[in-house]
Amino acid sequence: MPIKAREKRKTGIYHIIIRRINRQNIFEDDRDCVKFIDAIQKSKKSKFELYGHCLMGNHVHLLLREGIESLSLIMQRICSGFVYWYNHKCGSF
Repeated sequence: MPIKAREKRKTGIYHIIIRRINRQNIFEDDRDCVKFIDAIQKSKKSKFELYGHCLMGNHVHLLLREGIESLSLIMQRICSGFVYWYNHKCGSF
């Protein structure tokens, strides 16, 4: 059954949860966490406001407000920036 599309909020504020497939760990060590936060900072050109974040071993919580660009583009920038670094670190490509 497909996941229902996220409803557009009038406030533009969203609680986002990011998980890997099969709930595998996202972060192996503190360096991974730092790189994820760096990916958030580098994606700030999307002009969003980050109100809070919580990095757990196997998932991430973000509380943010959309800016000029859509939520999907913001998340694409954050996640692809981290995944590129992570795959390079693990020699996955």
